[in-house]
Amino acid sequence: MNYPVNMDVKPEVSAHFDAESNTVSYIVKDPASEHCAIIDSVMDIDYAAGRITYDHADALIAEITSRGLTLDWIIETHVHADHLSAAPYIQEKLGGKVGVGEKIMEVQETFGKIFNEGTAFQRDGSQFDALFRDGDTYQIGTMQAFAIYTPGHTPACMVHVIGNATFTGDTLFMPDGGSARADFPGGDAGQLYDSIQKVLALPDEMRLFICHDYGPNGRDIKWETTVGEEKIHNIHVGGGKTREEFIKFRTERDAQLAMPKLIIPSLQVNMRAGVMPTDDDGNPVLKVPVNGL
Repeated sequence: MNYPVNMDVKPEVSAHFDAESNTVSYIVKDPASEHCAIIDSVMDIDYAAGRITYDHADALIAEITSRGLTLDWIIETHVHADHLSAAPYIQEKLGGKVGVGEKIMEVQETFGKIFNEGTAFQRDGSQFDALFRDGDTYQIGTMQAFAIYTPGHTPACMVHVIGNATFTGDTLFMPDGGSARADFPGGDAGQLYDSIQKVLALPDEMRLFICHDYGPNGRDIKWETTVGEEKIHNIHVGGGKTREEFIKFRTERDAQLAMPKLIIPSLQVNMRAGVMPTDDDGNPVLKVPVNGL
């Protein structure tokens, strides 16, 4: 597919790092207007205490409010397994539409069964305001953004390109971080390799903003790189590594990884666009499926 890349548009990008989940959330501002989008927000949870707070989301809201910006979109690059989305909380405060990839329906079907959600849980993506397909465009002020379908980590992963800035979600990490795991239900290492090639086919000077960083080998946390840097230096796919090499490495590596510590609450909340599930009395509640994952 020929994607509508426009390197002449240079959005202003503000990064907010959440140390608890190693997640980077972004405010992306149109340089020609006062409109913006949020990419991959975080809702704070003390899982042991069963307590939800909003410090990270409040920081995003405070910046947008103090700068007098209008929020057009709250974008989820995928259904995250390591943090909870704050999309409904932010939307209530600032407005904007919540968007995710249309394959969210596959994720909802899979995990609706795992969490025994029953017929009341809609598996049609209707919890979101927009479901993106490969190549779909949307507006942030005067900027045209578009989504690239990048399955492999999950079936619903999308990379979002906004001018000369691309937001990779979990499809690609910093060059010394490599790539995300592909062993969750619906994940596929071969698909992930193919998806990464879509990103690496963008212009070399394209700025890449990643969703997670863990400071490999003790370095400082980073979140911005370029396509050119990834093509040369990415430890998992750079330097011309083949699809077969990647699948072998990724499969062996994933077999050694523990489950993310917040996967059980994250999936239940994020497949609902950030809304907390409730019991029959309307009280917020989370389930723990024993031996279900």
